[in-house]
Amino acid sequence: MAAVPAMAGQDEAPQEIAKPANASEAKLRDLYTAEWEWRQDEFAREKIDGRWQPSARLPSVTPESWQRRAAYWKQVLATLDAIPAKDFTREEQINAAVFRTAVEAHHNNAVWRTYEAPFNSDTFFWGGLNPRQPFQSEADWQRFIGRLRDIPRYFDENIANMEAGLSRGWSVPRSSVEGRDSTIEPYTIAGEGNPFLDTLARMPASIPEPARSRLIEEGRKAVLEQVVPAYSKLLSFMREQYLARARTSTAASDLPEGRAFYKTQIDEFVTRDMTAREIHEIGLAEVDRISKEMREVMKLAKFDGSFEEFLTFLRTDPQFYAKTPKELLHYTAWIAKKADGELKHVLGVLPRYRFTILPVPEDIAPIYTSGRGGLDSCLFNTYDLPSRPLYNLPALVLHECNPGHSLQAALALEAPARPDFRQQTYFSAYGEGWALYTEWLGTSMGIYETPYEDFGRLTFEMWRAARLVIDTGLHEFGWTRQQAIDYLASHTALAHQDIVNEVDRYIAWPGQALSYYIGYKTIRDLRSEAERELGTAFDQRPFHDAILNLGSVPLPVLEEEMRAFIAERKKAQAGGG
Repeated sequence: MAAVPAMAGQDEAPQEIAKPANASEAKLRDLYTAEWEWRQDEFAREKIDGRWQPSARLPSVTPESWQRRAAYWKQVLATLDAIPAKDFTREEQINAAVFRTAVEAHHNNAVWRTYEAPFNSDTFFWGGLNPRQPFQSEADWQRFIGRLRDIPRYFDENIANMEAGLSRGWSVPRSSVEGRDSTIEPYTIAGEGNPFLDTLARMPASIPEPARSRLIEEGRKAVLEQVVPAYSKLLSFMREQYLARARTSTAASDLPEGRAFYKTQIDEFVTRDMTAREIHEIGLAEVDRISKEMREVMKLAKFDGSFEEFLTFLRTDPQFYAKTPKELLHYTAWIAKKADGELKHVLGVLPRYRFTILPVPEDIAPIYTSGRGGLDSCLFNTYDLPSRPLYNLPALVLHECNPGHSLQAALALEAPARPDFRQQTYFSAYGEGWALYTEWLGTSMGIYETPYEDFGRLTFEMWRAARLVIDTGLHEFGWTRQQAIDYLASHTALAHQDIVNEVDRYIAWPGQALSYYIGYKTIRDLRSEAERELGTAFDQRPFHDAILNLGSVPLPVLEEEMRAFIAERKKAQAGGG
């Protein structure tokens, strides 16, 4: 009899974390609890209704703050080394591995002073300060206004850090900076059209008077007197100083001690010890394999022409493009709902938490990716509709929303009782690997209805495999920006706008692009292993539940735990249990 999917936490009493089994576990727990609470305070977060959320201030980013953090994390790692790991139970071994990997990444970035280049091609320290949706409580609005008042100090510290980076040749490459200054412009408007003022105007009527009027007035005063001047100062600095002085090279290896820095970025984002050459070769092999599959799908579409002509057809034929932003958003919502109906065949445990679908904000849309998902919402880009093909949307919705990022984030939030840091730590190789895996999973969920949509899926898989070649090519093997653009354009049906934005992201964010395919390949390999070992008894629902129940972990931990899962299922199968 098929199991009925359960809601996470359904009909369960609140769980408590088991007490430490011995003195070593007690020391470990004290260490990661203290570090996590310290880290939240350092980065201006506080626990509100059981979740760590932004407080009424922004974090300090002065060099002194970062040096202090680096020293603290160094001591934390030394303390961790001194605790006998042989005494840890299985759960605490996972906790220790997650904790170590996260702290090592924070320590490395502080030591390398990456804060001197505090943005990349689509993620900025001046962005993400405005909420995607209006707050629902008076206290949340009050904290938001507190952060608005702190923006001048926060921006001044970041500008000073960027000045220091420019002085030592450590900057975001100029090619990944150009045009990004336009994302600052809307926030310099002293009236309607300023995104912060628009947010205040949308304060819900559920905030009672006179608090609502008072909060709106306090917020407007902070925006007009503090925020607008701070953004105006930043815009001048970016245009008059940073753009002119940013480095013209693109490789991480061109930074001071850049090759060693790039290796730490590979370690952080892949969460396993791999060389750039090893990753590059995997990428070349996967690109070749996927190319063959793409040509098979092209035959199914009965297209009469070359592969290059097929790509041109997909990029230019009006049938593949929405005519209005709402048409695109409606299509994404339909795909997400279609996926909802298949989840009972994919997972045994479903989350309660729901996400919504929103357009990418106008101020960042021209340089933003096609979509991005998270706990509360999935963003889809409606800017320049002729560069947003509908045949790519099924794979994109699965990846960003359901059963990708939004679902994974909800299950992490509702996971079994475990330390706070486990619930809110995110490793790109795990999270992006899972999301890319769900694109492939859509082939058995009935999501891809035409050869064009399946080609869109393969385009996305090729896009991530090509990243292995491009990222290492750019940062280790001397590729130029144009070489990377040409390589991606010749292998995928991505629109030119997407290709340029993506390559600029790889240039400005070394190593991050590697996480997707390495994580995906790890999960696919583990699934193949489970199918081989369990045969006809293999059930993908508990397999997926086991992955998601772990929460975000380094890939070696994922492999170890999933192999233990396979062994336990095989033993139960042999024993008739």
